[in-house]
Amino acid sequence: MFEKEIYIKRRQELSKNIKNGLILLLGNKESARNYRGNNYNFEQDSNFLYYFGLDIPNLVGVIDVDNNKEYIFGKDYTIDDIIWLGNQKLLKEHSKDVGVENFLEFDEIYNFFQKSKDRKIHILPQYRGDTILEILDILGIAKNELESYISIPLIKAIVSQRNTKSPEEIKEIEDAVNITAKMHLSAMKSVKEGMKEYEVVAILESITKKYNGSTSFQTIFSKNGQILHNPFHNNTLKNGDIVLLDCGARNKNGYCGDMTTSFPVGGKFDERQKDIYSLLIEMFETAEKLLKPHINYKDIHLAVCKVLAQGMVDRGLLKGDVETIVKEGVHALFMPHGLGHMLGLDVHDMEGLGEDYVGYDKFPRSNQFGLKALRLARELKPGYVLTVEPGIYFIPELVSKWKKENKFIDFINYDVVEKYLDFGGMRYEGDFLITDTSSRRLGDKMPKYYYEIEEIMAKSE
Repeated sequence: MFEKEIYIKRRQELSKNIKNGLILLLGNKESARNYRGNNYNFEQDSNFLYYFGLDIPNLVGVIDVDNNKEYIFGKDYTIDDIIWLGNQKLLKEHSKDVGVENFLEFDEIYNFFQKSKDRKIHILPQYRGDTILEILDILGIAKNELESYISIPLIKAIVSQRNTKSPEEIKEIEDAVNITAKMHLSAMKSVKEGMKEYEVVAILESITKKYNGSTSFQTIFSKNGQILHNPFHNNTLKNGDIVLLDCGARNKNGYCGDMTTSFPVGGKFDERQKDIYSLLIEMFETAEKLLKPHINYKDIHLAVCKVLAQGMVDRGLLKGDVETIVKEGVHALFMPHGLGHMLGLDVHDMEGLGEDYVGYDKFPRSNQFGLKALRLARELKPGYVLTVEPGIYFIPELVSKWKKENKFIDFINYDVVEKYLDFGGMRYEGDFLITDTSSRRLGDKMPKYYYEIEEIMAKSE
C-alpha cells in the first residue's frame, strides 16, 4: 500500500475527469473453492485497489463527485471474527489509512443509493457473477437494466489515468518483473530429462511464495509450445525438447510481471532450434530498437512481422515479396497473435474494461487473422508499461487447414513447412517502460541469446 496522499490524488483526478454523479467501485469478495469458508486465495479488483488501496475482501468504494465526498462500505470486524482470525484493525481505521474518512456499515449502502436514485451513477463492466448480483441488489435494479449504468466516460477516464504509470508504480512493477525473472531462471536450472512438466512448474511457482506473492496468471509451461496458451503440465520431458515457459509473478502489492522464455531440455539447442530461436530474437530486438514515445505499437508489430516474413523467405518456407506477405497476413501462419499488451495491476492491464479502450485509440481493430489478436495498437506515451512478445510456431492443425484450402499457395512452400511440423513453438517476452525519449527494459538482465541460456543451464549441472 502506498502513502494515503497517492490514493487521495488518484480519486481527485478521477472525480475531475468524471465531473458529476456517483462513482461506484466494488472490491472483490472471497470466492469459495467448494464450500463457504474454504476459499481460493483472495485477489482484489485492480480498479478498487488502484483508487482505494485496500487489499481486503467485501468492500465497496463510492466517490460522490458532486459533493466531494468519498465512502467505503463494509462489515467491520466483530468478536466472532476476532475469535477465528485474531485481533483485527477496524475497517474504519483502514479506510483512514487511504484518506477516506467516511466508513459506513455495509447495510447502509441500500439507503444511500435509494436516496441517490435520481442521480447519475457510474459503474464499470463486471467480470464476476457475485459482483453483478451485488450491484443489482445495491441499486435495486433488474439485470436487463445493468448495461445502462456502465459508464463509458468512467472507463475512458480510468484507462487514461492507469495507462500512465507513476514512479512508485514502476518500482512495484519492476519488483514483480524481477521475481518473474527468478521464476524463469529457476526453471532453466531445474529442468532435467525424465521430469514431468508439473514438477518444474511446482519449483518455479514456489518462488512467488518466497516473496509473499502469487502468480499473475496461470503458468504456461509445455514442450508443445505450438499450443499458444497450453494449460496442460503432464508431459514427460526428454533431452532435445524445447520447452516454452510463459509465467509471471504478482507481487505483494498487486503489481504484475509477465515474461516468456524458450529453452532446451538437456541444455543445448540443436542447429535447427538455434536457427529459429535466432530469428525469434531478431524479431524481439527489432521491437526493442523501435520502442519510443509517439510511435504506434501497431507499426512496431508490423515491423516485427516483416522480420519474421523475411526470415521465412530466407529459409525457404515462404516465397514472394515481404511487404505483400505481411499485408495479406500470410506470416500469421507462424505468429497468429499480437506483439504485446499493457502491464500493471493486471497482467493484461485493465482488460476487463474492454481491450479496445485500453489498447486502441484512433484506429479500429483489424479483422485480419493474426492482426485481430493484437491487444495494443495505440500511440505510445511516456509512463506506459507494456510487453514485447514475438513468437514462432508450427501448428500442424493450422498448416493442414490452410493447405487443404489452397490458402496462400503463391506464398507458402507447404512441402518445406511440413518438415517443421515436429518443431513445436517458441516465444520470448520482456517488459518495457516507455521513457521520455526511448524505452527501458524493466528488471535485472535476463538471458536472451541462445548461448546465454546454454551457459546458465550448464552451470546448473
